[in-house]
Amino acid sequence: METGTEIPEKLFFRIGEVCDLIKVQPHVLRYWETEFPMLAPQKNRAGQRVYRRKDVEMVMRIRNLLYEEKFTIAGAKRKLQDEMHRTGPRPRAEAREAPQIEPEHASGPFSPARPSEVVALPVPHTVPAPEAEPEQPAENGLSPQAKRALRTIRRDLEDLLTMLKSDASIRR
Repeated sequence: METGTEIPEKLFFRIGEVCDLIKVQPHVLRYWETEFPMLAPQKNRAGQRVYRRKDVEMVMRIRNLLYEEKFTIAGAKRKLQDEMHRTGPRPRAEAREAPQIEPEHASGPFSPARPSEVVALPVPHTVPAPEAEPEQPAENGLSPQAKRALRTIRRDLEDLLTMLKSDASIRR
């Protein structure tokens, strides 16, 4: 990023760590979450914000647009939306977006009483179908496409394990 700040090699960051990285107060980050829909860090069981690396990168981009390039909030929001539409969603970003049940169509014992009770579940990653010519397997028997898919699954499982460990340490 243009700020010259290196993001440490961690899976999760607390709000204070992110504030120290980008040199803003926590209330500024919380405000940005209300203004920028693409910035939505998860919360652990204790209700604390848990930022992933992609969230930190987004915060750094927002900070750059607002403080360095002097965009207004509305201008920065439009710029980020345009950038996201041009580049398309990253595969790991789709885990945050999950279909939600509309209240008027929901029925049964598990339907939410209020829209705020709807919980977004991760959407499984899909591996694109091979092109017309199939890829040749490598010497270990896996195609490059299969290796990429396995690496993505491994990263997701490591993220989940870290999240579970951090929740367990909070409950103690």
